[in-house]
Amino acid sequence: MEGWLIRGQGGVYTAEDESGEQYVLRAKNRFRRQRISPLVGDRIRFTPGTISDEHGWIDEILPRSSAFVRPAVANVTLMAIVVAPEPAPDLLLVDRLLVQCRRQDIRAVLVINKKDLDPALAPALERAYAGADVHVCAVSALSGEGADALEECLSGETICLSGQSGVGKSTLVNCLMNVSAETGEISRRILRGRNTTRHVELFRSPRFNLMDTPGFSLITLSEEQLEPVLLQDSYPEFDDLRHECRFMPCWHQGEPGCRVREAVNNGRIDPGRYNRYLTLLRELDEAWRNRYV
Repeated sequence: MEGWLIRGQGGVYTAEDESGEQYVLRAKNRFRRQRISPLVGDRIRFTPGTISDEHGWIDEILPRSSAFVRPAVANVTLMAIVVAPEPAPDLLLVDRLLVQCRRQDIRAVLVINKKDLDPALAPALERAYAGADVHVCAVSALSGEGADALEECLSGETICLSGQSGVGKSTLVNCLMNVSAETGEISRRILRGRNTTRHVELFRSPRFNLMDTPGFSLITLSEEQLEPVLLQDSYPEFDDLRHECRFMPCWHQGEPGCRVREAVNNGRIDPGRYNRYLTLLRELDEAWRNRYV
């Protein structure tokens, strides 16, 4: 049989076929020998368990269109990066996720949840990411305000909700999919989210497929062994400028005649976005220098 892998935990997986029937499965040992891990979002071929068996078996993982390590998902066509006024947006995390999306040619949308807490946040992020080829959509998952516009943006896609704990990803799932995923609250003492989602889960509907993921704050690009000078390929703001720099290649750090730095200085590129680029560039440069250590 064929189906979608919709959740996995502790080596036990749940698959769903086209009719919505669900099956409990385990992965065959050959996947471990091949160092392949099934991911939520995988299209698989499987053998259901019999009456006497506790579970069936994953026989084959069909070719993936995309795959992420964190969050650990496959076949995503749209990454919905969720931020909120509380906890404070981690824009460096946003930029790391955007780099991953650009490297796999996946569209991204920046979702500002809890818009009622700070109406100024969405316009500010629209300005900051104006040249980043990412749509910004503001919504209140609790009240449903903005949900129709967000649904239109997600239509026909397989979407991964990603971002920090406490930004309301599971509340968004409840709002958009009419389910009852567990939700948490912000810690008043430290203004950080409590992680109520402990594993990735795929929710399917005729309109779109939606993956809820555990919140996280740490993600690195160094494990991709990306040559630092190639980081700029993931910044659409640089595209019309970088080939006009005096030096080729230009890293856009402090080189004379750098058109990207000129654009930052004259306000064409958001300074915060540029400074975070420099942070990621330094991180990749250190990892690249130590790649054989």
